[in-house]
Amino acid sequence: MKYLIVAAHPDDEVLGAGGAIYKWTREGHIVDVCLMCTEARARAFRPEDKELNNNLNASSKFLGINKIYEGVFPNIEMNTVPHLKLVQFIESAIKESLPDIVITHHPADTNNDHLQTSMACQEAIRLFQRRPEVKRVNEFWYMEVPSCTEWAINNAMNLFRPNCYVEVGKEGVNAKITALGMYRGVMRPYPHPRSVEYITGLATVRGSQWGTNYAEAFECTLRRI
Repeated sequence: MKYLIVAAHPDDEVLGAGGAIYKWTREGHIVDVCLMCTEARARAFRPEDKELNNNLNASSKFLGINKIYEGVFPNIEMNTVPHLKLVQFIESAIKESLPDIVITHHPADTNNDHLQTSMACQEAIRLFQRRPEVKRVNEFWYMEVPSCTEWAINNAMNLFRPNCYVEVGKEGVNAKITALGMYRGVMRPYPHPRSVEYITGLATVRGSQWGTNYAEAFECTLRRI
């Protein structure tokens, strides 16, 4: 199976699917990541670009990620970029990666870059309709990113409603925490949503919803049968 995670910023891929990525790569599946912005100009405790790139590479290597597609769109300013440019960048990743499953942010996420990424990804997965030679995506999922997805206060959109669970086990939760720790300044003390306690607790809750010990939850919105 081939997965493509389309995320707005470095660390979003781990926050949303780090445990699942760790599990999938160790089962022999291939995971690529498409990042829209690889800088952190608006981030608290901002690392230098070189440091952030080193953090990304270390985290990705630990999780077993196959390839990273790095965009240069402006941090927390993706709404200033023509929608078509965002779509075309994701399309280029899809054409090269040829994924079976594409995973991205939920559109009701409070982070504007996450919203723009999600909307562009929704358009990009239709590429096969214009380019028949491009492999059709079999499934399209939304992921939840702690500190952003749960802050969905836009009542005009449906909230994140998981219907797909990936059992990751305690090993997967620990791997997710380790990978996040490789990004300087991402993890925070409890009760922040990017704390060890919250991430472990969320995995426990999601696991219990599906009768397992620890899981990551996703919302599958498109499935080809």
